[in-house]
Amino acid sequence: MATVRSAGNRGNREGRSRIKAARKRELGSCPSSAWLRGCGTLIRGMASPDRVSEVDHVRVRLSLDGAGESNVGSGLPVLDHLLGLAARYGSLDLELQVAPEGAEAEVALAGKALGEALREPIAAGQARGFGSAVAAADEALAHVTLEASGRPLVVSNVDLSEARVGGLGTDLVASFLRELAEGGGLTLHVRLIGGDDPQHVLEAIFKALGMALAQAGRPRKRKE
Repeated sequence: MATVRSAGNRGNREGRSRIKAARKRELGSCPSSAWLRGCGTLIRGMASPDRVSEVDHVRVRLSLDGAGESNVGSGLPVLDHLLGLAARYGSLDLELQVAPEGAEAEVALAGKALGEALREPIAAGQARGFGSAVAAADEALAHVTLEASGRPLVVSNVDLSEARVGGLGTDLVASFLRELAEGGGLTLHVRLIGGDDPQHVLEAIFKALGMALAQAGRPRKRKE
């Protein structure tokens, strides 16, 4: 599969440094162990979230019954974009902030925190607890099926280990999905039906993921 690289590694490094500096200014000078306890302003304008999760240096607010609005600051613009797609297509309201770390740590922490936020509302007795969706992004088509089984597992036929999208190694996306499944107690199946462009493949996967999560969080219908 072709490798997608952003224009100029130096530009990527400089852009990432600017993002980290801006987020550090926003969080203030508080130590990483303290800012989740109120040092710095992190969460704004998210009314009546279903779930708030704090994992290490990450904070998530999530509403499964939302309007598809998102405010994601993972430190990785590509991941922010993908999670925004998941929120939009699943009509989820999502706010996620990650304290500045290395790329690998930021991806893992974001996945774990989001999974923890999903665990209770999806596994609740009144929720369906499972979902399945197919989504497209240009030539790419992906199918995601998930269940709140309590047995974390990711099964996928997607191999983008050699690809890079916007400076992000897409093997880190696989790490995000593993941490999401672990944090949420999810059995997660990801199938790529078709697609050649790595960015389109990831967009299709995250669209389908958002739709499947929305289904899993819906109330069970009463038997007549």
